Amino acid sequence: MTDAIEALAAHVTGARSADMAPAMPAARAFILDTLGVGIVGSNGPKARDLVSAYAAMGAGTDARVWSTGEHLPTAMAAACNSYQVHCQEYDCVHEEAVAHVMTIVLPTALAIAERDGGVTGQSLAEAAIIGTDIAATLGVAAKSGLRFFRPATVGAFGGVAAMGRLLELSQDEMVQAFSLVYGQLCGTMQAHTEGSGLLAMQMGFNARNAVTAIDLTRAGFTGPVNILEGDFGYFRLIEDGGTIGDLATRLGESWRIAEIAHKPFPSGRATHGIIDACLALRAPEGRDNPVDPARIAHIRMTVPPLINHLVGREPREEMAINYARLCARYVASCALIGGTIALDDFNDAAYRRAGHQALANRMAIKVVGDDPNALAPISVDIVMDDGSELSKSVSDVYGTPANPMSRNAQLAKFRGNCAGAAAPLSANQVEALIAAVETIELLPDAGRLVDLSIAQEA
Repeated sequence: MTDAIEALAAHVTGARSADMAPAMPAARAFILDTLGVGIVGSNGPKARDLVSAYAAMGAGTDARVWSTGEHLPTAMAAACNSYQVHCQEYDCVHEEAVAHVMTIVLPTALAIAERDGGVTGQSLAEAAIIGTDIAATLGVAAKSGLRFFRPATVGAFGGVAAMGRLLELSQDEMVQAFSLVYGQLCGTMQAHTEGSGLLAMQMGFNARNAVTAIDLTRAGFTGPVNILEGDFGYFRLIEDGGTIGDLATRLGESWRIAEIAHKPFPSGRATHGIIDACLALRAPEGRDNPVDPARIAHIRMTVPPLINHLVGREPREEMAINYARLCARYVASCALIGGTIALDDFNDAAYRRAGHQALANRMAIKVVGDDPNALAPISVDIVMDDGSELSKSVSDVYGTPANPMSRNAQLAKFRGNCAGAAAPLSANQVEALIAAVETIELLPDAGRLVDLSIAQEA
Protein backbone atom coordinates (compact mmCIF):
# COMPACT_ATOMS: atom_id res chain seq x y z
CA MET A 1 0.00 0.00 0.00
CA THR A 2 1.25 3.49 -0.85
CA ASP A 3 1.11 5.90 2.07
CA ALA A 4 -0.27 9.40 1.42
CA ILE A 5 3.14 10.81 2.33
CA GLU A 6 4.12 9.96 -1.27
CA ALA A 7 1.51 12.41 -2.57
CA LEU A 8 2.74 15.13 -0.21
CA ALA A 9 6.33 14.59 -1.35
CA ALA A 10 5.24 14.69 -4.99
CA HIS A 11 3.53 18.02 -4.37
CA VAL A 12 6.67 19.52 -2.85
CA THR A 13 8.86 18.50 -5.77
CA GLY A 14 6.37 18.79 -8.60
CA ALA A 15 4.39 21.99 -8.00
CA ARG A 16 5.03 24.44 -10.81
CA SER A 17 6.10 28.04 -10.23
CA ALA A 18 3.60 29.35 -12.77
CA ASP A 19 0.72 27.67 -10.94
CA MET A 20 1.67 29.42 -7.71
CA ALA A 21 1.31 32.93 -9.13
CA PRO A 22 -2.22 33.42 -7.70
CA ALA A 23 -0.86 32.66 -4.20
CA MET A 24 1.95 35.23 -4.33
CA PRO A 25 -0.04 38.13 -2.82
CA ALA A 26 -0.88 36.00 0.22
CA ALA A 27 2.73 34.79 0.43
CA ARG A 28 3.99 38.37 0.53
CA ALA A 29 1.42 39.36 3.17
CA PHE A 30 2.16 36.48 5.52
CA ILE A 31 5.93 36.56 5.10
CA LEU A 32 5.82 40.19 6.19
CA ASP A 33 3.42 39.47 9.05
CA THR A 34 5.52 36.53 10.29
CA LEU A 35 8.72 38.55 10.17
CA GLY A 36 7.01 41.29 12.18
CA VAL A 37 5.72 39.04 14.95
CA GLY A 38 9.08 37.29 15.08
CA ILE A 39 10.85 40.63 15.43
CA VAL A 40 8.64 41.82 18.30
CA GLY A 41 8.86 38.33 19.79
CA SER A 42 12.48 39.13 20.60
CA ASN A 43 10.97 41.14 23.46
CA GLY A 44 8.71 38.28 24.53
CA PRO A 45 8.93 36.21 27.70
CA LYS A 46 12.33 34.47 28.09
CA ALA A 47 13.27 35.13 24.47
CA ARG A 48 16.70 36.53 25.36
CA ASP A 49 17.30 33.68 27.81
CA LEU A 50 16.45 31.12 25.14
CA VAL A 51 18.99 32.61 22.73
CA SER A 52 21.64 32.50 25.47
CA ALA A 53 20.80 28.89 26.29
CA TYR A 54 21.06 27.78 22.68
CA ALA A 55 24.29 29.74 22.20
CA ALA A 56 25.81 27.83 25.13
CA MET A 57 25.00 24.47 23.51
CA GLY A 58 27.41 24.81 20.60
CA ALA A 59 29.26 27.16 18.32
CA GLY A 60 28.14 28.12 14.84
CA THR A 61 27.48 31.20 12.76
CA ASP A 62 25.23 29.79 10.05
CA ALA A 63 22.11 31.87 10.72
CA ARG A 64 20.93 34.78 12.82
CA VAL A 65 18.24 35.63 15.37
CA TRP A 66 15.75 38.21 14.18
CA SER A 67 15.94 41.68 15.76
CA THR A 68 19.00 41.08 17.94
CA GLY A 69 21.26 39.40 15.38
CA GLU A 70 23.07 36.69 17.36
CA HIS A 71 24.77 34.10 15.16
CA LEU A 72 23.83 30.48 15.90
CA PRO A 73 23.95 27.08 14.20
CA THR A 74 21.16 26.72 11.65
CA ALA A 75 18.84 24.51 13.69
CA MET A 76 19.23 26.64 16.81
CA ALA A 77 18.59 29.92 14.98
CA ALA A 78 15.46 28.39 13.46
CA ALA A 79 14.35 27.28 16.93
CA CYS A 80 14.83 30.74 18.44
CA ASN A 81 13.10 32.53 15.58
CA SER A 82 10.18 30.10 15.61
CA TYR A 83 9.84 30.64 19.36
CA GLN A 84 9.85 34.41 18.83
CA VAL A 85 7.15 34.15 16.19
CA HIS A 86 4.81 32.31 18.57
CA CYS A 87 5.66 33.54 22.07
CA GLN A 88 3.46 36.66 21.87
CA GLU A 89 0.46 34.76 20.38
CA TYR A 90 0.48 37.20 17.46
CA ASP A 91 1.21 34.81 14.57
CA CYS A 92 -1.16 34.08 11.69
CA VAL A 93 -3.31 30.95 11.75
CA HIS A 94 -5.12 28.59 9.40
CA GLU A 95 -8.41 28.28 11.22
CA GLU A 96 -9.73 25.09 9.64
CA ALA A 97 -6.42 23.36 10.35
CA VAL A 98 -6.28 24.92 13.86
CA ALA A 99 -2.59 25.58 13.25
CA HIS A 100 -0.10 28.44 12.97
CA VAL A 101 1.21 27.20 9.66
CA MET A 102 3.89 29.86 9.00
CA THR A 103 5.51 29.80 12.44
CA ILE A 104 7.94 27.00 11.64
CA VAL A 105 7.90 27.28 7.84
CA LEU A 106 9.43 30.75 7.51
CA PRO A 107 12.14 30.54 10.22
CA THR A 108 13.42 27.20 8.90
CA ALA A 109 13.38 28.33 5.27
CA LEU A 110 15.21 31.56 6.06
CA ALA A 111 17.77 29.75 8.22
CA ILE A 112 18.58 27.43 5.29
CA ALA A 113 18.66 30.40 2.92
CA GLU A 114 21.24 32.09 5.15
CA ARG A 115 23.37 28.99 5.59
CA ASP A 116 23.38 27.61 2.06
CA GLY A 117 22.93 30.81 0.05
CA GLY A 118 21.68 30.98 -3.49
CA VAL A 119 18.03 31.36 -2.49
CA THR A 120 16.09 34.04 -4.35
CA GLY A 121 13.06 35.84 -2.98
CA GLN A 122 10.91 34.04 -5.55
CA SER A 123 12.16 30.67 -4.30
CA LEU A 124 11.55 31.64 -0.68
CA ALA A 125 7.97 32.70 -1.42
CA GLU A 126 7.33 29.43 -3.27
CA ALA A 127 8.77 27.50 -0.32
CA ALA A 128 6.41 29.33 2.02
CA ILE A 129 3.46 28.47 -0.23
CA ILE A 130 4.45 24.79 -0.38
CA GLY A 131 5.24 24.54 3.32
CA THR A 132 1.92 26.02 4.38
CA ASP A 133 0.15 23.73 1.91
CA ILE A 134 1.59 20.66 3.61
CA ALA A 135 1.10 21.90 7.18
CA ALA A 136 -2.46 23.10 6.64
CA THR A 137 -3.51 20.00 4.71
CA LEU A 138 -2.38 17.75 7.56
CA GLY A 139 -4.30 19.94 10.00
CA VAL A 140 -7.46 19.99 7.92
CA ALA A 141 -7.31 16.21 7.59
CA ALA A 142 -7.47 15.73 11.38
CA LYS A 143 -10.96 14.90 12.60
CA SER A 144 -10.51 14.72 16.36
CA GLY A 145 -9.68 17.27 19.02
CA LEU A 146 -6.11 18.29 19.77
CA ARG A 147 -3.91 15.95 21.86
CA PHE A 148 -0.49 16.93 20.62
CA PHE A 149 0.05 20.63 19.91
CA ARG A 150 -0.99 20.61 16.25
CA PRO A 151 0.72 23.88 15.21
CA ALA A 152 4.03 22.30 16.21
CA THR A 153 3.49 18.86 14.70
CA VAL A 154 2.10 19.93 11.32
CA GLY A 155 4.54 22.84 11.36
CA ALA A 156 7.46 20.40 11.44
CA PHE A 157 6.19 18.77 8.25
CA GLY A 158 5.66 22.21 6.72
CA GLY A 159 9.18 23.29 7.59
CA VAL A 160 10.64 20.14 6.00
CA ALA A 161 8.55 20.77 2.89
CA ALA A 162 9.71 24.38 2.60
CA MET A 163 13.37 23.51 3.04
CA GLY A 164 13.11 20.51 0.73
CA ARG A 165 11.65 22.75 -1.95
CA LEU A 166 14.50 25.25 -1.54
CA LEU A 167 17.14 22.51 -1.69
CA GLU A 168 15.49 20.77 -4.66
CA LEU A 169 15.32 17.39 -2.96
CA SER A 170 13.99 14.49 -5.00
CA GLN A 171 10.61 12.93 -4.25
CA ASP A 172 12.27 9.95 -2.57
CA GLU A 173 14.42 12.27 -0.48
CA MET A 174 11.30 14.21 0.56
CA VAL A 175 9.65 11.01 1.77
CA GLN A 176 12.70 10.27 3.88
CA ALA A 177 12.88 13.83 5.23
CA PHE A 178 9.23 13.63 6.28
CA SER A 179 9.97 10.27 7.90
CA LEU A 180 12.97 11.60 9.80
CA VAL A 181 11.01 14.55 11.14
CA TYR A 182 8.09 12.30 12.07
CA GLY A 183 10.43 10.38 14.38
CA GLN A 184 11.22 13.66 16.17
CA LEU A 185 7.73 15.19 16.54
CA CYS A 186 7.00 16.55 19.99
CA GLY A 187 4.72 18.87 21.94
CA THR A 188 1.48 18.06 23.73
CA MET A 189 -1.53 20.14 24.65
CA GLN A 190 -0.61 20.01 28.35
CA ALA A 191 1.52 23.12 27.89
CA HIS A 192 -1.49 24.91 26.40
CA THR A 193 -3.80 23.72 29.17
CA GLU A 194 -1.48 25.07 31.86
CA GLY A 195 -0.52 28.24 29.98
CA SER A 196 3.12 27.22 30.14
CA GLY A 197 5.96 28.95 28.32
CA LEU A 198 6.81 25.52 26.94
CA LEU A 199 4.04 26.06 24.37
CA ALA A 200 6.11 28.38 22.18
CA MET A 201 9.23 26.34 22.90
CA GLN A 202 7.49 23.35 21.32
CA MET A 203 7.33 25.34 18.10
CA GLY A 204 11.06 25.93 18.37
CA PHE A 205 11.81 22.28 19.12
CA ASN A 206 10.00 21.20 15.97
CA ALA A 207 11.72 23.87 13.87
CA ARG A 208 15.07 22.60 15.14
CA ASN A 209 14.05 19.02 14.43
CA ALA A 210 12.89 19.91 10.92
CA VAL A 211 16.34 21.29 10.09
CA THR A 212 17.91 18.16 11.58
CA ALA A 213 15.68 15.94 9.44
CA ILE A 214 16.74 17.78 6.28
CA ASP A 215 20.43 17.49 7.13
CA LEU A 216 20.14 13.79 8.00
CA THR A 217 18.35 13.17 4.71
CA ARG A 218 21.12 14.87 2.78
CA ALA A 219 23.60 12.68 4.67
CA GLY A 220 21.80 9.57 3.41
CA PHE A 221 19.77 8.53 6.45
CA THR A 222 16.38 6.88 5.94
CA GLY A 223 13.31 5.95 7.95
CA PRO A 224 9.96 4.12 7.66
CA VAL A 225 7.66 5.07 4.79
CA ASN A 226 4.09 4.58 6.05
CA ILE A 227 4.29 7.45 8.50
CA LEU A 228 0.83 8.91 7.99
CA GLU A 229 -1.44 5.88 7.65
CA GLY A 230 0.64 3.02 9.04
CA ASP A 231 -0.26 1.13 12.22
CA PHE A 232 1.84 3.60 14.20
CA GLY A 233 1.54 6.52 11.81
CA TYR A 234 0.62 10.15 12.37
CA PHE A 235 -3.14 9.66 12.17
CA ARG A 236 -3.09 6.89 14.76
CA LEU A 237 -0.58 8.22 17.28
CA ILE A 238 -0.32 11.99 16.99
CA GLU A 239 -3.88 12.62 15.78
CA ASP A 240 -6.73 10.38 16.86
CA GLY A 241 -7.89 9.70 13.33
CA GLY A 242 -8.01 11.64 10.07
CA THR A 243 -8.82 11.42 6.39
CA ILE A 244 -5.86 12.53 4.30
CA GLY A 245 -6.10 10.58 1.00
CA ASP A 246 -8.51 12.79 -0.98
CA LEU A 247 -6.92 16.00 0.33
CA ALA A 248 -3.46 14.78 -0.65
CA THR A 249 -4.49 14.01 -4.22
CA ARG A 250 -6.02 17.47 -4.63
CA LEU A 251 -2.92 19.39 -3.58
CA GLY A 252 -2.21 22.18 -6.04
CA GLU A 253 -5.84 22.76 -7.03
CA SER A 254 -5.82 25.73 -4.66
CA TRP A 255 -3.29 27.19 -2.23
CA ARG A 256 -3.75 26.99 1.53
CA ILE A 257 -1.71 30.13 2.16
CA ALA A 258 -4.63 32.17 0.75
CA GLU A 259 -6.85 30.69 3.49
CA ILE A 260 -4.71 31.94 6.40
CA ALA A 261 -6.07 34.50 8.88
CA HIS A 262 -4.13 37.44 10.28
CA LYS A 263 -4.21 37.92 14.03
CA PRO A 264 -5.11 41.56 14.76
CA PHE A 265 -4.56 41.10 18.51
CA PRO A 266 -1.72 39.52 20.55
CA SER A 267 -3.82 36.81 22.16
CA GLY A 268 -4.92 33.28 21.32
CA ARG A 269 -6.88 33.14 18.07
CA ALA A 270 -9.66 31.39 19.98
CA THR A 271 -10.24 34.68 21.83
CA HIS A 272 -10.60 36.76 18.66
CA GLY A 273 -14.25 36.08 17.89
CA ILE A 274 -15.08 37.05 21.46
CA ILE A 275 -12.98 40.20 21.10
CA ASP A 276 -14.81 41.07 17.86
CA ALA A 277 -18.17 40.76 19.56
CA CYS A 278 -17.09 42.69 22.65
CA LEU A 279 -15.69 45.58 20.61
CA ALA A 280 -18.91 45.77 18.58
CA LEU A 281 -21.00 45.77 21.77
CA ARG A 282 -18.76 48.28 23.52
CA ALA A 283 -19.56 50.92 20.90
CA PRO A 284 -22.74 49.75 19.17
CA GLU A 285 -23.92 51.54 16.07
CA GLY A 286 -26.26 54.40 16.92
CA ARG A 287 -24.79 55.14 20.36
CA ASP A 288 -22.91 58.35 21.03
CA ASN A 289 -20.84 56.92 23.90
CA PRO A 290 -19.29 53.51 24.59
CA VAL A 291 -21.05 51.15 26.97
CA ASP A 292 -19.89 51.72 30.55
CA PRO A 293 -18.20 48.46 31.66
CA ALA A 294 -18.98 49.27 35.31
CA ARG A 295 -22.70 49.03 34.50
CA ILE A 296 -22.45 45.55 33.01
CA ALA A 297 -24.24 43.08 35.27
CA HIS A 298 -23.43 39.86 33.45
CA ILE A 299 -21.94 38.53 30.21
CA ARG A 300 -22.56 35.17 28.57
CA MET A 301 -20.26 33.87 25.82
CA THR A 302 -21.70 31.04 23.71
CA VAL A 303 -18.89 29.17 21.97
CA PRO A 304 -17.98 25.87 20.24
CA PRO A 305 -16.18 23.22 22.34
CA LEU A 306 -12.73 24.10 20.97
CA ILE A 307 -13.00 27.71 22.15
CA ASN A 308 -13.81 26.57 25.67
CA HIS A 309 -11.02 24.00 25.52
CA LEU A 310 -8.42 26.53 24.40
CA VAL A 311 -9.39 29.72 26.25
CA GLY A 312 -12.15 28.93 28.74
CA ARG A 313 -9.82 29.11 31.75
CA GLU A 314 -10.49 31.06 34.93
CA PRO A 315 -9.13 34.63 35.20
CA ARG A 316 -6.62 35.24 38.02
CA GLU A 317 -4.90 38.23 39.56
CA GLU A 318 -1.62 36.36 39.15
CA MET A 319 -1.21 34.72 35.75
CA ALA A 320 1.70 33.60 33.64
CA ILE A 321 1.78 35.65 30.45
CA ASN A 322 0.98 32.62 28.30
CA TYR A 323 -2.00 31.77 30.52
CA ALA A 324 -3.35 35.32 30.29
CA ARG A 325 -3.14 35.48 26.49
CA LEU A 326 -5.29 32.35 26.44
CA CYS A 327 -7.88 33.51 28.99
CA ALA A 328 -11.03 34.61 27.15
CA ARG A 329 -12.60 36.34 30.14
CA TYR A 330 -9.52 38.43 30.92
CA VAL A 331 -9.03 39.34 27.26
CA ALA A 332 -12.73 40.24 26.90
CA SER A 333 -12.47 42.56 29.89
CA CYS A 334 -9.51 44.32 28.24
CA ALA A 335 -11.54 44.77 25.03
CA LEU A 336 -14.60 46.14 26.82
CA ILE A 337 -12.67 48.51 29.08
CA GLY A 338 -9.82 49.61 26.83
CA GLY A 339 -11.33 49.25 23.38
CA THR A 340 -8.51 47.03 22.05
CA ILE A 341 -5.99 44.37 23.07
CA ALA A 342 -2.39 45.52 23.35
CA LEU A 343 0.94 43.92 24.22
CA ASP A 344 1.04 45.87 27.50
CA ASP A 345 -2.19 44.19 28.64
CA PHE A 346 -0.01 41.19 29.47
CA ASN A 347 2.07 41.91 32.54
CA ASP A 348 1.71 41.44 36.30
CA ALA A 349 0.42 44.96 36.94
CA ALA A 350 -2.18 44.69 34.18
CA TYR A 351 -3.65 41.46 35.54
CA ARG A 352 -4.25 43.00 38.96
CA ARG A 353 -6.36 45.90 37.68
CA ALA A 354 -9.45 45.73 39.87
CA GLY A 355 -11.92 46.78 37.18
CA HIS A 356 -10.65 44.18 34.73
CA GLN A 357 -10.78 41.39 37.30
CA ALA A 358 -14.25 42.36 38.48
CA LEU A 359 -15.62 42.44 34.95
CA ALA A 360 -13.94 39.15 34.00
CA ASN A 361 -15.58 37.50 37.00
CA ARG A 362 -19.02 38.60 35.79
CA MET A 363 -18.63 36.47 32.66
CA ALA A 364 -19.70 32.90 31.95
CA ILE A 365 -19.05 30.56 29.03
CA LYS A 366 -21.71 28.30 27.50
CA VAL A 367 -20.61 25.53 25.14
CA VAL A 368 -22.73 24.49 22.15
CA GLY A 369 -22.10 22.18 19.18
CA ASP A 370 -19.93 19.10 18.77
CA ASP A 371 -17.28 20.00 16.16
CA PRO A 372 -13.91 19.49 17.95
CA ASN A 373 -12.05 21.83 15.56
CA ALA A 374 -14.48 24.76 15.05
CA LEU A 375 -13.44 28.29 16.09
CA ALA A 376 -16.80 29.85 15.14
CA PRO A 377 -19.56 30.88 15.38
CA ILE A 378 -19.58 32.59 18.75
CA SER A 379 -22.02 34.99 20.39
CA VAL A 380 -21.74 37.39 23.31
CA ASP A 381 -24.76 38.56 25.32
CA ILE A 382 -24.43 41.47 27.77
CA VAL A 383 -27.01 42.25 30.44
CA MET A 384 -26.75 45.77 31.85
CA ASP A 385 -27.59 46.76 35.41
CA ASP A 386 -30.92 48.23 34.26
CA GLY A 387 -31.94 44.90 32.71
CA SER A 388 -31.35 45.97 29.09
CA GLU A 389 -29.52 43.52 26.85
CA LEU A 390 -26.99 43.72 24.04
CA SER A 391 -26.13 40.77 21.79
CA LYS A 392 -23.63 40.11 19.01
CA SER A 393 -22.87 36.99 16.97
CA VAL A 394 -19.71 36.47 14.92
CA SER A 395 -19.19 33.89 12.19
CA ASP A 396 -16.33 35.40 10.16
CA VAL A 397 -13.76 36.51 12.71
CA TYR A 398 -11.78 39.67 11.93
CA GLY A 399 -8.57 38.74 10.11
CA THR A 400 -9.98 35.86 8.06
CA PRO A 401 -10.10 36.09 4.25
CA ALA A 402 -13.89 36.63 4.59
CA ASN A 403 -13.35 39.54 7.02
CA PRO A 404 -9.77 40.66 6.36
CA MET A 405 -7.51 43.24 7.92
CA SER A 406 -6.97 46.10 5.51
CA ARG A 407 -3.53 46.62 4.02
CA ASN A 408 -3.14 49.72 6.18
CA ALA A 409 -4.01 47.72 9.30
CA GLN A 410 -1.51 45.01 8.33
CA LEU A 411 1.23 47.61 7.88
CA ALA A 412 0.36 49.34 11.13
CA LYS A 413 0.70 46.03 12.96
CA PHE A 414 4.05 45.37 11.27
CA ARG A 415 5.47 48.82 12.01
CA GLY A 416 4.34 48.62 15.63
CA ASN A 417 5.97 45.23 16.02
CA CYS A 418 9.28 46.45 14.61
CA ALA A 419 9.23 49.39 17.03
CA GLY A 420 8.50 47.14 20.01
CA ALA A 421 11.37 44.70 19.50
CA ALA A 422 14.19 44.04 21.97
CA ALA A 423 16.41 45.80 19.42
CA PRO A 424 13.98 48.11 17.56
CA LEU A 425 14.38 48.63 13.84
CA SER A 426 14.81 52.16 12.50
CA ALA A 427 12.00 53.71 10.50
CA ASN A 428 14.10 53.57 7.32
CA GLN A 429 14.91 49.93 7.94
CA VAL A 430 11.24 49.08 8.48
CA GLU A 431 10.23 50.70 5.20
CA ALA A 432 13.09 48.95 3.38
CA LEU A 433 11.91 45.60 4.74
CA ILE A 434 8.33 46.30 3.66
CA ALA A 435 9.57 47.21 0.17
CA ALA A 436 11.75 44.08 -0.05
CA VAL A 437 8.86 41.78 0.79
CA GLU A 438 6.47 43.69 -1.46
CA THR A 439 8.81 42.99 -4.40
CA ILE A 440 10.04 39.60 -3.16
CA GLU A 441 9.85 38.02 -6.62
CA LEU A 442 12.66 40.39 -7.70
CA LEU A 443 14.88 39.86 -4.63
CA PRO A 444 18.15 38.17 -5.73
CA ASP A 445 19.07 36.98 -2.22
CA ALA A 446 16.42 36.01 0.34
CA GLY A 447 19.01 36.44 3.08
CA ARG A 448 18.53 40.17 2.60
CA LEU A 449 15.25 39.82 4.54
CA VAL A 450 17.24 38.69 7.58
CA ASP A 451 19.72 41.57 7.12
CA LEU A 452 16.78 43.97 7.28
CA SER A 453 15.17 42.17 10.25
CA ILE A 454 18.16 42.83 12.51
CA ALA A 455 18.60 46.20 14.19
CA GLN A 456 21.43 48.18 12.75
CA GLU A 457 23.98 49.69 15.08
CA ALA A 458 23.64 53.43 15.53
